[in-house]
Amino acid sequence: MDHRHWRFFIMLFITAIGLVSSLGINYGQIANNLPSQDDAVALVKSIGATKVKLYDADPRVLKAFANTGVELMVGLGNEYLSRMKDPKQAQAWIKANLQPYLPATKITSIFVGNEVLTFNDTSLTSNLLPAMQSVHAALINLGLDKQITVTTTHSLAVLQTSYPPSAGAFRPDLAPCLAPILSFQAKTGSPFLINAYPYFAYKANPKQVPLEYVLFQPNEGMVDPSSNLHYDNMLFAQIDAVYSALDSLGYGKLPVHISETGWPSKGDQDEAGANLENAKKYNGNLIKMAMSSSSSAKKGTPCRPNEDLNIYVFALFNENMKPGPASERNYGLFKPDGTPAYPLGFSLASVPVVAGNNNTGVASTPPQPTSPTSSTGYLSISSASSLERCRLLGRSLSFLVPLVMELLILKF
Repeated sequence: MDHRHWRFFIMLFITAIGLVSSLGINYGQIANNLPSQDDAVALVKSIGATKVKLYDADPRVLKAFANTGVELMVGLGNEYLSRMKDPKQAQAWIKANLQPYLPATKITSIFVGNEVLTFNDTSLTSNLLPAMQSVHAALINLGLDKQITVTTTHSLAVLQTSYPPSAGAFRPDLAPCLAPILSFQAKTGSPFLINAYPYFAYKANPKQVPLEYVLFQPNEGMVDPSSNLHYDNMLFAQIDAVYSALDSLGYGKLPVHISETGWPSKGDQDEAGANLENAKKYNGNLIKMAMSSSSSAKKGTPCRPNEDLNIYVFALFNENMKPGPASERNYGLFKPDGTPAYPLGFSLASVPVVAGNNNTGVASTPPQPTSPTSSTGYLSISSASSLERCRLLGRSLSFLVPLVMELLILKF
C-alpha cells in the first residue's frame, strides 16, 4: 500500500473520530493584538472544536469559517433588542449579516441577548421575547428556520436555589418572564443556554468550596439527599440544578447547553484560584471528560445520563481590552501569538505560530456584556487533536478499523 492509500485511511479514520466529539469554543475579539480570523480558524481546528460561539456577526469571521464544517452560533447583542422587535428590521439584519454567507458558512443558531434577565433592566427584559419571536419569524420568511434556531443565554444567577441539584428552582421574580420564553423554545426546538462558572463559587468562598470538586479532581463529592445521586464535580451539579428548575416549570425536556464555562489563568491578588495550574486542570479535565463522555454509554450528568454534553469553553484567546479585574483578560486557551496559554494535557494538531495582529490596527468591538455578575467575556471549548482523540477513545472506536480496511480493499 503506497502513501496515497495510507493518507486515505488516515483521513477516513480521523473523519469518523471527528463525528464522535462535539465540543464548542467561544471566540471573542475584545482585543487589539489578536491573530487574523483565518489563523483563528486554524487554532479552532487544532483543538478539535466542532462548534464556535460568536458574540457578533463579524463578516471577517463568518467568511473565514466558510467550508470548514464548523457550526457557528451567532450573537445579537443586548443593544439590538429594541430594534429586533420589529420583524422587518430582524429580517433586514439577517439578510444583510447572515444570509450572504450561507450555506458555505454553517450558521446553526442565533442567540438573542446575553444574560438579559439578570441585568435588572425592565426595558431589556420586556424586549427579549418579542425580539426572539421576530428573529424566528424572519427566519421562517427566509426559509432558514429549519437550519437556524433562536435562543438566548442566561447567567446561573437566574436560579434562586441550586443546592441540592434536585431542588433547583428559578428566582420567583423571573418565572413570569421565563415561562413564555421557555414555551417559545419548546415549540421551536431551541436549547436552554446557561453560562456556568464553578470558578465564581470557589472565588467567593475558597475556604468552604473544595478545590478538587470544582476542578474535576478526585474527591468524595456529594450525594443529593433527595435523589440519592452522587456528584463528583460542581459543573454537573449546576447543570442538573438547571434541569430541575426547568422541570418545575413544566419544561424538563428542554435540552440544557452550557454556553460558557472556563477558568482564568491569571487574576488580581484578591481573585482566589485564578492561576495557570487551576486553569490547566479545569479546562484540561473538562475537555477530556467531555470527549470520553461522547464516546461512552454514560455520557451525561447524574440526573440526565443519556443526554449529550453540549459545552462551550470560555475562551479561545486572552483578550487584552476587556474591562474588569485581571481574570477577565486571561480566560483564553491561547495567547495572541497563537501559542497555548498553558498545556492542557494532550497534544494539539500542528499549526504555525501566528503574528498576533489582526492587521486592522484597531480592536474589534463586538457587544460587550456589562453585568458585574457575568463573565463579561467569551467561552472557549476545545477537544484534543485527532490523534489524541484516538488514544483517549481507545476501544470505543476499534470497530472502525475493519470497516476502513474493507473500504480500502474495495477502493484500491
